[in-house]
Amino acid sequence: MRAALAQINPTVGDIDGNAAKVATWIEQAAAAGAELVVFPELCIPGYPAEDLYLKRHFNEAGARAVRELATVARGVEVLVGFSEPAAVGDHRHAHNSLAHLAAGEVVGVYRKNRLPNYGVFDEQRYFVPGADPATVDVGGTRVGLTICEDCWVEGPPASEEVAAGATLIANPSGSPYHRGKGREREQMFGALARSYGAHFAFCNLVGGQDELVFDGQSFVLDPEGAPLARAAQFEEELLVCEIPGAPGRIAEPFPDLAEVYGALVLGLRDYVAKNGFAHVGIALSGGIDSALVAQLAVDALGPERVTCVVMPSPHSSDETQGDARTIAANLGVEAMEIEIGPTMDEYDRAITAASGQNAEGLAAENIQARIRGNLMMALSNAHGWLILTTGNKSEMSVGYATLYGDMAGGFAAIKDVPKTLVYELVAHRNAVAGRELVPATVIERPPSAELRPDQRDSDSLPPYDLLDRVLEAYVERDQGREEMIAAGMPAETVDEVVRMVDHSEYKRRQAAPGVRITPRAFGRDRRLPITNRFGE
Repeated sequence: MRAALAQINPTVGDIDGNAAKVATWIEQAAAAGAELVVFPELCIPGYPAEDLYLKRHFNEAGARAVRELATVARGVEVLVGFSEPAAVGDHRHAHNSLAHLAAGEVVGVYRKNRLPNYGVFDEQRYFVPGADPATVDVGGTRVGLTICEDCWVEGPPASEEVAAGATLIANPSGSPYHRGKGREREQMFGALARSYGAHFAFCNLVGGQDELVFDGQSFVLDPEGAPLARAAQFEEELLVCEIPGAPGRIAEPFPDLAEVYGALVLGLRDYVAKNGFAHVGIALSGGIDSALVAQLAVDALGPERVTCVVMPSPHSSDETQGDARTIAANLGVEAMEIEIGPTMDEYDRAITAASGQNAEGLAAENIQARIRGNLMMALSNAHGWLILTTGNKSEMSVGYATLYGDMAGGFAAIKDVPKTLVYELVAHRNAVAGRELVPATVIERPPSAELRPDQRDSDSLPPYDLLDRVLEAYVERDQGREEMIAAGMPAETVDEVVRMVDHSEYKRRQAAPGVRITPRAFGRDRRLPITNRFGE
């Protein structure tokens, strides 16, 4: 059988647009001689559509679109994911379903059995589970139908479908990316293929949806778990494969840093495009974080759609400001400069007049960040820009950021990128370019917010290599104090970092959304109360 996996990038809520895309790709699959074309999970409504799935009229609109799509399913059989209206009376109004289209009709529907409810998933909130396995016969091949989580462990429905004679298990999916996820998925499906002695066809979504990125990397595995075909990461593709047969196109996965960088670019590009922004603005400080965000923005959108704003204060060094201007020139973006010293003086006079004393210490530092944040948001209002914030995961974890200051903006591109990884990604992008887009001085200079004379991040934080070790253990693996100390982390540092993380939840709740690249990102993954007296 010739099968096609249609690895497409739908948009949540755009039912008509998504259906039109599916219709186009059905025609392409038919033109390629495919007997069966598989589309990703929930590609008609988009995924995850969150509480839209609780709206019956939303699900009914998707069901109508599927019925209309059936009219173009001639000469090729189609499996397409949609949110099927459930029985009246259940507070959950939908099934996570797969429609089988053939000969101009909807000839059957399979309903997802296993509904994940961990990490970023809330499917038990939205969907009524199915209970029955399902197979279809296509060109002499019996195909078992599953959806994503149905195949993440052995057992029904796939085991029952193989017992019923299925030699190919189709698995439309909406499996979000985190670092190394593609390798994990292929190993898992390979073990299933060997266990069942069947082929597996995994068709994944691709694209960005708010904080999530779907990486594609669809594949077909033979009964030994070896790839017969594999699609690219982070781009749409129609992957055509003979089952069984000789290997087809097998795209090589990106190396680790290129993969993470690609995920960040796609997440940023789709957030901008799907929310209708034409241009982005970045406060470019001459530091490593804003440098990475500027690199990502240029690669996602092109330099003509990026403006970098340099806002020196009396505490800004000539070196960092020079590096900021060099980065903007190297990237070919528009650069704008606004001196904030006079505005700082005005704030100081106003505060002194009101309180009888001028702003000092942290108050004075935060005023600088908030002046910059206000200026960026004013530019956003004036020009319709999306402002990209530049804080990384290490800073967001411990609250080393200013609310309504450097946290002001609409999208946090590197929100889930630890500081140590920021350095690696900047060096990676320089290497790809074959030149220093970001000067070596930016990478080598001790990090500083430059909000007071001779300030260093190390004045307030442990060294970043140690800090990121503790954060990975505490935030991503939920380890407790004793576990971390037993792993060789200094007790004093553990206590300090845990305290800062726990006391900064209120800041993170007010942060812009950002691209998820780790298994445990702030936001959809990690949900803790702001008011919380539990201590490690």
